[in-house]
Amino acid sequence: MIAGTTWWSSYDHEERYIASIDGSYITLTEALEHKHLSVAPEYNGVAVEMRAEVGLLNRNVVFRGNPEDSKADLFGAHIMVHSPGDESSTARIHYIELTESG
Repeated sequence: MIAGTTWWSSYDHEERYIASIDGSYITLTEALEHKHLSVAPEYNGVAVEMRAEVGLLNRNVVFRGNPEDSKADLFGAHIMVHSPGDESSTARIHYIELTESG
């Protein structure tokens, strides 16, 4: 997943598959549709890196929403953690895949 880098659109993120990796070169199975920012301007002599975030979307645990309406309705996912009444529950959720969830 390549995150969008424009502030005016929340729809320029893209999902692509990696076809090959050769050193620091990554080839995707298909071209990107949008431009993604990758610059490092200097401010007061300090380089500020501004690049699109890249995420790995496939995980061993999949939390799946309703495939019939979640994308169309743009709903998100809700994961609830309940305590036995004493507010003692803590959730640390790592390396899961959220799909069909908004």
